[in-house]
Amino acid sequence: MPFLLINFPVFNPIALSLGPIAIRWYALAYIGGIVIGWVYARSLVRKERLWGGPAPITLPQLDDFILWVTLGIILGGRTGYVLFYNLPFFIQHPAEIFQLWNGGMSFHGGFMGCVIAVMWFARRNGISILSLGDITTAVGPIGLFLGRLANFINSELWGRTADPSLPWAMIFPNGGPLPRHPSQLYEAGLEGIVLFAILAVMIRMGALKRPGLILGSFIAIYGLARITSELFREPDPQLGFLWGGLTMGMLLSVPMIIVGAMIITAAVRRGATGSAPGPISNSVQG
Repeated sequence: MPFLLINFPVFNPIALSLGPIAIRWYALAYIGGIVIGWVYARSLVRKERLWGGPAPITLPQLDDFILWVTLGIILGGRTGYVLFYNLPFFIQHPAEIFQLWNGGMSFHGGFMGCVIAVMWFARRNGISILSLGDITTAVGPIGLFLGRLANFINSELWGRTADPSLPWAMIFPNGGPLPRHPSQLYEAGLEGIVLFAILAVMIRMGALKRPGLILGSFIAIYGLARITSELFREPDPQLGFLWGGLTMGMLLSVPMIIVGAMIITAAVRRGATGSAPGPISNSVQG
């Protein structure tokens, strides 16, 4: 075994047991992402300078929206996994569709569930769909980061085989004897830390004054980050590689880049709202 090769530090997928109740790290990742994201979203809504005036959503409305977006994430994520990643299996075993504790969630499905929740809630409450989408996606990388860490703890969605000389190559307990890329950590870095940092800087520069700019940037940058990560991630065994070595994650991310770019373009052309444009607004107008 090469000197630098790392054996996967085996974690217990159950974070806490209370009698017959087992709380898994994956569940905590979802809960933590929603709670921390909610706190961060409330801080964004409070800061009128970021919006060039009062935020387009009130704090009570934001609190009500949390339930909607939570349902969107769970229902959309499970539906996306069933349809995109393992439909033949679930056709034969329909009862297992509801067994969420066995794992199986799709980001792209969860994102579509969020889109539906945003559009539905915004229309019912007379809120700008684009601005509510901006708030939702601004906090999204928090959940993505925690979710990918949970994937790593569970030793799932590991990467393709790696050169043994790679200092951080790992042997996963359920990934065979060969060293692999810890692709979950790559995704946590790109989809979580890097994406959050980019959006946070854009917000400080006044991006929230252009409804849809954060939303479009999240969609496009996530698509790019996911495609990059897929170069190192082992495809789901029931799907394998698709046409020309592409993966399902890549194919689902390409439309995101296109749609994200379209939303960004529309947001820039639409102009800034509020009376105090930030640096982004000034640079675009000038």
